[in-house]
Amino acid sequence: MNLPDGNRQAPTPQAVSPEALEIILIGVNHRTAPVELREKLGFTDTETESALITLRKLAFIHEALLVSTCNRVEVLITTDQPETAKEQIPSYIAEWKAISVSRFKSAVYIYSGNDAVRHLFRVTSSLDSMMLGEPQILGQVKAAYKHAVETKTTGVILNRLLHKSFSTAKRVRRETGIGGHAVSISYAAIELAKKIFDSLADKSILLIGAGEMAELAVEHLLRSHHSGIICVANRTFSVGVELAGRFNGTPIRFEEIPETLASVDIIVSSTGAPGFVVARDHIKPIMRRRKNRPLFFIDIAVPRDIDPAINRIPNVYLYDIDDLQGVIEKNINIRRKESVIAERIIDEGVVRFRNWYKSLDVVPTIVALRDKLHATAEAELNKTMHAMDLSPGEEEALKKMTDAMVKKILHDPTIFLKNPGVHRNKSAYLDLTRKLFKLDNEF
Repeated sequence: MNLPDGNRQAPTPQAVSPEALEIILIGVNHRTAPVELREKLGFTDTETESALITLRKLAFIHEALLVSTCNRVEVLITTDQPETAKEQIPSYIAEWKAISVSRFKSAVYIYSGNDAVRHLFRVTSSLDSMMLGEPQILGQVKAAYKHAVETKTTGVILNRLLHKSFSTAKRVRRETGIGGHAVSISYAAIELAKKIFDSLADKSILLIGAGEMAELAVEHLLRSHHSGIICVANRTFSVGVELAGRFNGTPIRFEEIPETLASVDIIVSSTGAPGFVVARDHIKPIMRRRKNRPLFFIDIAVPRDIDPAINRIPNVYLYDIDDLQGVIEKNINIRRKESVIAERIIDEGVVRFRNWYKSLDVVPTIVALRDKLHATAEAELNKTMHAMDLSPGEEEALKKMTDAMVKKILHDPTIFLKNPGVHRNKSAYLDLTRKLFKLDNEF
């Protein structure tokens, strides 16, 4: 990747106090850019590292982070030249990925200050995801942050911002149901199964066919609920053998399905068969042998694999693709309601981060005040101890007492200067403090 102005390296950004920097986020996502554009914009790990180094060399960029997933590419920076950054970074990205600037800019969104912070918090909390509440994005942002830290392109502001975004995302997960309630076919199937059985542990499974969603449902059952024995039936026996090996199960032939129904608890079916694979007449004879233990069918096939008439048999439960879609829609609505609470948590996080950010302009004054008080106290203490015959232990005790007094004296002024109140002019108090203690004069 070439540097933006050819092979000549841009000057390293000059030191600027943190409070003088603006937080800017520039990006595209699944809402603003079609997949054919997003796939051209994706950054590999190597490209991400190179891009971060290049961005950090630009004179107007002081910290940088790059997030690249299948659904978004976002650049997060701190800068003392926000307008320059907003204008030039989209052009650089377009150049790096060899697409037209106009095409890229038509899909770009740009956030500054509080809006940039809020957007990042919404992303990590999965409120900005294609599937509301999906958990993967938090890990993806953490991975992007790890790249930036290793490349040494983050600093005081972005480090604090990213850690705050992670803690906010965890709080959203902990205090809302946005990550609960199944919103995929495979998870919805398991959610329904939980309503039939007290526990899914050790429940035996029959997988019929090799549909992707059916396989996912079985994977979730095995991984999350420690379900027991699994049998796999497929019209092509070799495919069944392969699938059974993957699940550490037993392959059976299609002709063996009726007999196997007597011993399993959960049947997940997804074939391309033109007619019913399991009919009502297969079920009635086996329920007495089962002693009426519940039998649960998940029919993900279209056309359907399982005869809907079996639903009229006591202790037999059948859900098809439409039932699962109904569960998903209901759960999506629940997540949307929970997102209202999540937005409030995010707003709280934004306020807390901005309070910290605004306190950065106080730090130089607090440090100068602390240094002056410590210097004054140390000078007077040395005079006193010089005129007295003290043991080393007594001198150490006086030093500790003096340090404790300085800290206590500074405590209330420090808290006040950091947050003098919404309706007070912080700058006026900072200016007054510097004048009262002559912090801008030589000591």
